[in-house]
Amino acid sequence: MNVYQTWNNPLRNILWWIVILGMLCSLPLAYTRHQTETSANQVEFVFDYRDLLDIADVQTNPQNFVNTELKNMKAAGISSMAVYESTLGEFKESRRIEMYNSRDAAMLTQTLGNPSENYTYVLFADNQTQQKLEPLIQKTFADLQVGVKPWSFKNRNGLIIQMSMDDASIKAMDPDPITLQMLKEQGFQIVVRLANRRPFHTNEMDALLKQFHDFGVKRIIVDGNEVPGYTEEDTEVNLNKMADLLNKYGIGLAAIELLKEPQKGFSTLAKQTNYNVVRLHSFTEKDGEKLTEPLKKAELADRVQGVSDRLVLAVKDRNIRMVFLNAKPVKSLDKGKVVDPLSSYYAALQGKDGAIPRIQDVGFTLGQAEAFDVHTTGWQKIARFFLLLGGLSLIVWMISFFLPELTIVFFVLGLLGLVALHTLSANLYAQGLALATAISAPSVAVMLAIRSVRSGVAAKWKSGLAYGLWQLLRTSLVSCIGIVYVVALLNHVTYSLVLQQFRGVGMLHLLPIAIVGVYLLFFSENNTYKDKIANIRRLLSSYISVLWIVIAGVGLAAVFYYLSRTGNEGQASSIEKLFRSFLENTLGVRPRTKEFLVAHPIFLLGAYLSVRYRHAVYLLFIGVVGQLSLVDTFAHLHTPLHISLIRIFYGLVLGAIIGLVLIAAWEILTRSWKRWVQPQLSK
Repeated sequence: MNVYQTWNNPLRNILWWIVILGMLCSLPLAYTRHQTETSANQVEFVFDYRDLLDIADVQTNPQNFVNTELKNMKAAGISSMAVYESTLGEFKESRRIEMYNSRDAAMLTQTLGNPSENYTYVLFADNQTQQKLEPLIQKTFADLQVGVKPWSFKNRNGLIIQMSMDDASIKAMDPDPITLQMLKEQGFQIVVRLANRRPFHTNEMDALLKQFHDFGVKRIIVDGNEVPGYTEEDTEVNLNKMADLLNKYGIGLAAIELLKEPQKGFSTLAKQTNYNVVRLHSFTEKDGEKLTEPLKKAELADRVQGVSDRLVLAVKDRNIRMVFLNAKPVKSLDKGKVVDPLSSYYAALQGKDGAIPRIQDVGFTLGQAEAFDVHTTGWQKIARFFLLLGGLSLIVWMISFFLPELTIVFFVLGLLGLVALHTLSANLYAQGLALATAISAPSVAVMLAIRSVRSGVAAKWKSGLAYGLWQLLRTSLVSCIGIVYVVALLNHVTYSLVLQQFRGVGMLHLLPIAIVGVYLLFFSENNTYKDKIANIRRLLSSYISVLWIVIAGVGLAAVFYYLSRTGNEGQASSIEKLFRSFLENTLGVRPRTKEFLVAHPIFLLGAYLSVRYRHAVYLLFIGVVGQLSLVDTFAHLHTPLHISLIRIFYGLVLGAIIGLVLIAAWEILTRSWKRWVQPQLSK
């Protein structure tokens, strides 16, 4: 036993140095991530050409409207158009063809229709259109084993398709070659939306991608829930063939953010194309509708400004390199006409405080979106060993606050467990160790601050203000150790592209609070395990009063509210959104509200008061929310590192300033109490 203690007690001090060594070895990996995420700074604004046709379809002169708006879009900075696989419905909308069912065709030709026939009749706009589209239509329906035969009316050639018009109008075929040529001639880059609606044939896909390559297509956006080539059988084989073809023609993918569920097969294609992927932010038709509502001029200006802010934030804070704009015509009863959001889009992009100038001001340029140039370092393999030891040491160090006698036991068991987990799944190992270090760092940081007060170190400081500022800085630096480990462990490009995500956000937001709370209540005093157990029993056997129930209810409500504001689904009031927008536009990077308005100021006040009042240590407990938030900021792995660094710096500076205000207010109140109120009470 003495031999065990001889090794166990020094190990707790050694753990600290192993943690620091692991952190230093991790810094090169963090730097390679910074190099990767700053390697592609071109931003591409794309408009949905099909939406433009929808809006044009309700205009007096559709073709003139399309030509005019294409020029307006080019002037506004929209340099790319998204085209889909064509359909007869889209050909009709773009005035390439006229389409009738059997009954309408009979009326048109003034003949008696066949009551048992329900075919689709197509007339081409002119001979040139027929030459371009007829082979496309013939091939599509031949592949579907649907009969097609010639038809004409009044010197206009056409086709009879032996399928109902409702069915025939939505069958997918290759993109409209006339549209592709027109957009290219007008100087637009072309982005193709490709679906998985047709059987996958390597030769046909090869020919299609070659056509895209000839038109300068550099990127496709998957349309639907499955990537082209995804099938129930031979999925891996087909996806590998699809990836080979994409690599052959230098065509990459766009990953749409905030999808409800990942597109099937996307991760495989991304990996096989060496992550030739950019992140895409979609401004949906529903978003655009908000700009067509009957609003006062000032209200519309506010919404346009909101759109501009949203686009800037997407590019600057979330590694977005492609912005996809959708729109649709809306019938406005208030205005008595059909309206659209296009003019508001132009104002949001290039108007007062427009998105594009602001995006350019922070170092981005307009152009075709490019994938990140992934940087690596030969140090990675060596760093993994130190990451393992350092991360494990941080976790064991946290546990030692509760069970110091078992430090060696937990270190050995943890080492064996992590090695086994890495053997089982390197990805699961990295995510698990990252989560554990993210939880451990802020927990250790605040427990060290509590220990400083409980042990009497705080009381030895002559200046409460100096102690408070030093303690806030020291605690934050210890929390930042977890940041370095999270960034180094999860530095693969898949996290920047959100093809993989940091797991366990809820645990990160709750466990440090629970760990520090248990430590503060039962383990922060220098007493025996017998005393600790007695304290726990005393608490569990206490009578429950109505006040306790009320406090518990308030606590649960606070926890629910706290969790409702975490993650991408977090909720915020309209007033808070305005405040956030003000901070973002004023500072360039918005600090987190719970850090600088709540956690950091109260922590500083608690540390200041701890020099004189030991019970002020309970205010330090609230600071754990701010400390875990520091780490959580970097758990948003799609946010550039320098943005996250600026965010926590602003949070600490503003939090310290507000904390100083609280300290001043406390001094004014206490001195006023002693001078004015206390003498009156003593009379």
